[in-house]
Amino acid sequence: MAGDAARTLSPLVLAGPRLAGQEDLLGPAALEFLVELHRTFEGRRQERLAARRQRQERFDAGELPDFREDTRAIREGDWTVAPIPAALLDRRIEITGPVEPKMVINALNSGASCYMADFEDSTSPTWENLLVGQRALRKATNGTLDWMAPDGSKHYVLDPTSTTTLIVRPRGWHLDEKHVLVDGERLSASLFDLCLFAFLNATVLQARDRGPYFYLPKLECMEEAALWEDVLSWIEARLRLPAGCMKVTVLIETLPAAFEMHEILHALRSRIVGLNCGRWDYIFSYLKVFRRHRDRVLPERGQVGMTQPFLKAYSELLVQTCHRRGAHAMGGMAAQIPIAGDPIANEEAIARVRADKQREVDAGHDGTWVAHPALIPVARAIFDAGMPGPNQHDTRREDVQVTRDALIRPSIGTITRTGFDNNVEVCVRYLAAWLDGNGCVPIHWLMEDAATAEIGRAQLWQWLHNRHLHLDDGTPVDFSLFDRALLALPSKLADRMKLPGGSKINEAIALLDELTHADELVEFLTLPAYERL
Repeated sequence: MAGDAARTLSPLVLAGPRLAGQEDLLGPAALEFLVELHRTFEGRRQERLAARRQRQERFDAGELPDFREDTRAIREGDWTVAPIPAALLDRRIEITGPVEPKMVINALNSGASCYMADFEDSTSPTWENLLVGQRALRKATNGTLDWMAPDGSKHYVLDPTSTTTLIVRPRGWHLDEKHVLVDGERLSASLFDLCLFAFLNATVLQARDRGPYFYLPKLECMEEAALWEDVLSWIEARLRLPAGCMKVTVLIETLPAAFEMHEILHALRSRIVGLNCGRWDYIFSYLKVFRRHRDRVLPERGQVGMTQPFLKAYSELLVQTCHRRGAHAMGGMAAQIPIAGDPIANEEAIARVRADKQREVDAGHDGTWVAHPALIPVARAIFDAGMPGPNQHDTRREDVQVTRDALIRPSIGTITRTGFDNNVEVCVRYLAAWLDGNGCVPIHWLMEDAATAEIGRAQLWQWLHNRHLHLDDGTPVDFSLFDRALLALPSKLADRMKLPGGSKINEAIALLDELTHADELVEFLTLPAYERL
């Protein structure tokens, strides 16, 4: 690291560009805090990541996921999680989005029950984005956040009467923060995001009985949940906070985690308040787990909805599990955004949102996600009618009987040329925007994030590496089809410079081409892409 790029505070190195005011966030005490965290927990994090790789090798060899025999006593035992704090009892509508100041203000002013400030799937983790996000959340916590549009046309101010509860989602255990080195090793991105936020804001939030509260992503097993439990307990002790005040919701967005929902709740039982159906990442995880299983290839993304048997089983098991343990069962994302200038298409999109939210409230979910403020009244109307109380914990779903085979049942469907080409286009357009620093991108009237791009990328790899698949018109799904779709994309995106990340389209095409032709499915698209930021 040369010149201004590296600044050393032994034994810690900040390798990102120096940003104005960053010392207010990363002062000596905060950096010491991060060093201690790394030294205490990095070894265990690496052990868990190694265990993930070993399990995937077994899946590649033909093993199928299943419920654990060694934890049967936890699943069959009579226990509940700790009481849920008042601020989290009613979570019927949650809005999610990146951590840039305008989004933070709009989300907290939106009237949603909660705002999930997302450092993970909807934030491109440039050093500037991360620090701007931490600063925005700190100002929001202190009630001083405002933002002026670059052209001066509008001034955004946080509403001091807002009752929307802030929940922060850090990046997953698999990601590093390359701009912070401790003893020559990259700091865990999870620890950087969550622990820096806690260091800066936990005391203020705790004084207001607002946690702090977090969403924990990408967990695969109870041992990973137990690692989080120890990290959070360590932070509480270090910051002299009441034990258990830092509350969490865990996203069940990996296939292995669906078999350990009771165990994950148990590992975090002193602080967990719910589980969430992270549907898009869950589909991606299904693809990844079964990447070498030709009998479990999924149809195109548009046909893999929550009424597919394996997804229906997963969501209903989540409701049953959570309500048995006294926790919230949160529903999934509505990614639609308003379709300007086409009222018919817009109403059709809204009708799909209504149907999805009706399915969730009927199934017993205690709340749901939206990606756009315009969908809040739509989703709220459904949940207000179907859930007059703050939650549905009394809906026990004892009728649900989910087996191992139900959770992994293959889906019925097809691959159309439109579906194939759409995967290519969405992957390239999202990746281009991400490489340009934008992690939340509207494409074809859907708010796409890393999870939906991962579905498209993993599907392309699986379709192309499992031979003898065909489109519904009989066309072979092979690399010539993929190569033609990539070659056609620049002309299809003729106005590319008007698109988010338009200058990065060629780089995104090259990266998708490389990843799709590779003999092994890369674990996460964001791993190689991060090195290019």
